Amino acid sequence: MAKVADRVFLDTNVLLAATDEGRDEHTRALAILNDWPADGIALYASGQVLREYLCVATREIVDNGLGLARADAVANVVAFRDRLSSLDENGKVVDQLLDLLANIDCRGKQAHDANVVATMLVHGVETLVTANEGDFKRFAEHIRITPL
Repeated sequence: MAKVADRVFLDTNVLLAATDEGRDEHTRALAILNDWPADGIALYASGQVLREYLCVATREIVDNGLGLARADAVANVVAFRDRLSSLDENGKVVDQLLDLLANIDCRGKQAHDANVVATMLVHGVETLVTANEGDFKRFAEHIRITPL
């Protein structure tokens, strides 16, 4: 495998795909979590990503969730944290978020995507791994997007 980057930020959907065996990206997501660190690729996420994971993982299947028990979802986050580092969402991230929102058309839930990008920029992580490439195209001049 060619090295994607030395440091990558994982979008919430990577963690969800690693959990949900029914997703097309399941095997790839597991490879990212299990193999990339051994290849020298540092994995990052943020509190936002982990919260989003917990929300979707514990939401009922009929409501587009995974339907996991709370304890299982929490155990998964503990396991993810063994493989990735969490980036702080501090005042600099808020400043960067506001700058992005002032200059790039983002509305509603798209502010969550902007916050991911702001977190990456403040911490110097240039590559995002996501299954939702389209959601991040508006930020392409700031980050590199790698499909899951």
